[in-house]
Amino acid sequence: MSGKAGEGDGTGTGGGKGRVSGKGGAGKGGTGPGKGRVRAGSSPASHAPRRNAPPREPEPVGFAARPNPARIAAYAGLAVLGALVGLAGALVQAAWFPGGLIVALAGAAGLFWGGRVLTRTQVGALAPAAGWFITVFLLLSGRPEGDYVFGDELGLVLFMLGGTVVAVICATASKVPQSAMRDVRSGT
Repeated sequence: MSGKAGEGDGTGTGGGKGRVSGKGGAGKGGTGPGKGRVRAGSSPASHAPRRNAPPREPEPVGFAARPNPARIAAYAGLAVLGALVGLAGALVQAAWFPGGLIVALAGAAGLFWGGRVLTRTQVGALAPAAGWFITVFLLLSGRPEGDYVFGDELGLVLFMLGGTVVAVICATASKVPQSAMRDVRSGT
């Protein structure tokens, strides 16, 4: 060893302030194996999340979220299905009044709840309810001659009130049960 600060003898025991110059191994601060900086992608530690990154703002939900074309198409399809169920329900409840009314309301309830479970949103229940309500309202309004398109007044009024109550219940239910979720594991 020559005794000058900053010079090493190649054995990794550089003198002075821990710097190594010349040929040889690593001293205190050298860059030998296991010491110093590690290249990106060369160790598992490089895959750890950044700790100094600013926090992300959460994605907006509900009506504040960006419109999703697939979801809009699903809502439009549910509204058309609601109109068809309203038309079929008006025919069924008029044909077999007491039992037909129950069958028609059960069909409407199944559509409203199915829309809610399918889309996992309250709008999923309200979209078919809107199509259903508009159709039933137009059928209830009657014709210029004074009679109704389908059935009597009492049946259509009960059908409209019952369907409205069912739509409100399905839309305001607090949470879709876990068993109705598709991607949730069942069992323990």
